[in-house]
Amino acid sequence: MPEKQKKNIQHTVVKQEKTNQHTANNNRTGVPVWAPLAIIIFTGLLYTRALNNGYTYIDDDFYILKNQYLRDLSFAGIKAIFTHFYSFNYHPLTTISNLLEFSLFGLNPLPYHLFNVLFHLLNIWLVFKVTERLSGKGLTALIVCTLFAIHPMHVESVAWIAERKDVLYATFYLSATLIYLKYIDSGFNTNNYAWALLLFLCSLLSKSAAVTLPVLLVAIDIYKGRKIDAKAIVEKVPFLLLAILFGILAIMSQKAGGAISDISKSYNFIERVFLLMSGLAAYFIKLVVPYGLSAIHYFPDLHGGPLPWYYYLSLPFLLLITWLVARRSAYRKEVVFGVAFFMISMSVMLQLITVGAAMYAERYSYISYIGLFYIAGQFVADKWESPSANTVMGVCVAFMLLFAIGTWDRIGYWQNTDTLFTDIVEKNPDNWRNSLVYNSWGEAKMYEGNSKDAIDLYSKAVQLKPDYVKAYYNRGMAFDALFDFKSAVADYSKAISLKPKYPEAYNARGWAYFGLRDNNAAIQDYNTAIAMDTKYPEAYNNRGWTRYAMGDTVNALADYDQAVIINPSFAKPYYNRAAIKVNRNDLKGAIADYTTLIKIHPNDNTAYYSRGVALYMMKAPTACNDWRKAAQLGSQDAVSMIQQYCK
Repeated sequence: MPEKQKKNIQHTVVKQEKTNQHTANNNRTGVPVWAPLAIIIFTGLLYTRALNNGYTYIDDDFYILKNQYLRDLSFAGIKAIFTHFYSFNYHPLTTISNLLEFSLFGLNPLPYHLFNVLFHLLNIWLVFKVTERLSGKGLTALIVCTLFAIHPMHVESVAWIAERKDVLYATFYLSATLIYLKYIDSGFNTNNYAWALLLFLCSLLSKSAAVTLPVLLVAIDIYKGRKIDAKAIVEKVPFLLLAILFGILAIMSQKAGGAISDISKSYNFIERVFLLMSGLAAYFIKLVVPYGLSAIHYFPDLHGGPLPWYYYLSLPFLLLITWLVARRSAYRKEVVFGVAFFMISMSVMLQLITVGAAMYAERYSYISYIGLFYIAGQFVADKWESPSANTVMGVCVAFMLLFAIGTWDRIGYWQNTDTLFTDIVEKNPDNWRNSLVYNSWGEAKMYEGNSKDAIDLYSKAVQLKPDYVKAYYNRGMAFDALFDFKSAVADYSKAISLKPKYPEAYNARGWAYFGLRDNNAAIQDYNTAIAMDTKYPEAYNNRGWTRYAMGDTVNALADYDQAVIINPSFAKPYYNRAAIKVNRNDLKGAIADYTTLIKIHPNDNTAYYSRGVALYMMKAPTACNDWRKAAQLGSQDAVSMIQQYCK
């Protein structure tokens, strides 16, 4: 037999022996090959409840409803996503995933929820494969992936549309970890290394929290008994450089958005230390007893007093955890590795640099809990053949059932803005930071067109925080929508008194003055807004409208011209300028403006209808074509024109 053929046969035999051994290991630990699939199917059924949920006005408005980057599926649009920060973050792959969904499904919330769930199901499989390679035990992998799948603390990452970045970065993060483990096991195959590095980059482009992976890989090396030599260090350098780059980008994006907050004015140094420890302790406690879950866990409102006594208990609690990790035991290696996994992946989210108003967040446990689940999985697998196996497995199953019930219940709170915000307010009574919730809640009502309820919510916001500038501004907008211009002026004036350099408030108050027919006051406010921000197209447009109402057509046209120069895709000044041109019998100029509008907004039936009218005034036969298009897009006025003039 030729030597090459012998080697092939030997390779096949070795491969088959490994496969048989792997299957035998699974069978020995009571894990049939279909078990992970069963967990995935069960979790999928559990999360069908999320498919009935809608949007919530915590970030869903920024990332989906109002995100202009989702409106341009082109090379230029994708380039813009990669070259700009958005909503305090840099996660272009996450935005592109939403861009594709918007292009296919518009604002229907179902696909966004569905893909979040599908990514979570994929992550369950990845967790199984990663922990199987780490432990060499199928039962450990099954326990870990089940806890990962159904733990209530993970609902936030899956049921919240805006947390696509969590499930997506986790997919790449876990994939990179799995390929890295294959890299170690394969004798350092360079293809595996390259794939691990590429997947790490994709994870970073999905969420900056992925920066922790290089340190985790070192922990994996140590756990797997790999010698930390020059090769092991050098191969981490590209990972580390990418992590540093994206860490800098993350800090820059948070600073650019003003998300980094200084809590030193509210808490002294000792209090800040205990707040940090309390946030960390909460993750350990809610791992076992996931009670009091909420979309926001605020820093406490001290009302001028000290921290509540139970915050100080976090110190002895964490010292106990440290002792359990450090003490010698049969599970020390697993405990040290599991806690290291947790701390490494959690490290960048521990509010060492304070971002936002939350002391801790449930979504931060999505990857990090895998380390703590790993400890539980190894313990259960070790007890599988011991006399206490039935007891241990019974306790494990009981916890899993309770977790599954808790997850089903928790998904329901994410149904819509009302259910979620009601839960936040009830879970955080008497905290002035609920003003943030009431303000966002009011914005949701405004988006729905419910100005009256919005006013009530904004009023609650300013009751809790009397110097809340944005809430006064937003309430002014709500009064404006109800044509209560006098109340609107009062709220805009209050916002301006609290924040004198606020061009948006001057512009809005100018429009309210226009509603009160005080054109001179309106012009003065527009002038102030433009002086503060010379590239403010809305202020130019509003000043143009007011000037036109005062009979100053020349300056009105100049303002509209300036507005479209600053923002060529701003529709209102084109309409306003075209109307003036029609009145001045400049029909060609009006048609040019309507044509530009149609290029910007191809489905704008008003632009087609208006251009049709201008063409008809010029006796152009193509007028009927525009009206027919407008009618197809839903214009009833166009239908009437067709019936009268297009027979």
